Amino acid sequence: MSPLLSAEEFTRELHHIGEERYHHRHPFHKLMHEGKLSRGQLQAWALNRYYYQSRIPIKDAFIVARSTDADFRRAWRKRIADHDGDGNDVGGIERWLALAEATGLARGRVRSEGEVLPAVRFAVEAYLDLVQRGTMIAAVASSLTELFAGKLIALRMDKMREHYPWMEPGLSYFQKRVTQAPEDARFALQWVIEHAQSRDQQEQACDALRAKCTILWAQLDAIYFAYVEPGWPPPGAFQMRAEGQA
Repeated sequence: MSPLLSAEEFTRELHHIGEERYHHRHPFHKLMHEGKLSRGQLQAWALNRYYYQSRIPIKDAFIVARSTDADFRRAWRKRIADHDGDGNDVGGIERWLALAEATGLARGRVRSEGEVLPAVRFAVEAYLDLVQRGTMIAAVASSLTELFAGKLIALRMDKMREHYPWMEPGLSYFQKRVTQAPEDARFALQWVIEHAQSRDQQEQACDALRAKCTILWAQLDAIYFAYVEPGWPPPGAFQMRAEGQA
């Protein structure tokens, strides 16, 4: 068994995984940031990504339910309110629906989840399974993709304003996550560092982060294959119209 990594070494290893595997490198995101996606392709992305967004608070509820630490539960349940909303804020799911509407999709069509790609469903369900069946360290560490989200979100907002100005009414989701994601990541990282007290537990955290990066990448693979190249959405999935409108 390899020796326990120091907090600094462990942190560097987690960041290395993100730099290598996070979906900021995916061809679909590169096309998005270069302004090369059609409205229809952005609709397909928004509709399919909604399925993932809608399951985030469920994922976080699973994590809360697994913890016997009241302090942890109080800190983590904030994430559920961030996405579901509360009396003071509509929440991230509602903001994502506004983004989908900005592409020209009807809200009810997105919320129905009836046109989600099968591979996207499988990837998202794999994430829920990881959180429910893995160790608690793996469940928390799987959220550490948020360590790398801030830069991608800021870049995405800039590029959408530049290339897709009609998306401006739907950018509030990203504006909120610019501050939420780093805050959430700091808490999760500190918790993982403190609780991964063996080399095996540190490897559990690293493996979970790799798995989460793979899950995010797989969703984009499915969208790219169905709507960019070669462009074969399966029966029942969202179909782009010739003019790219819903």
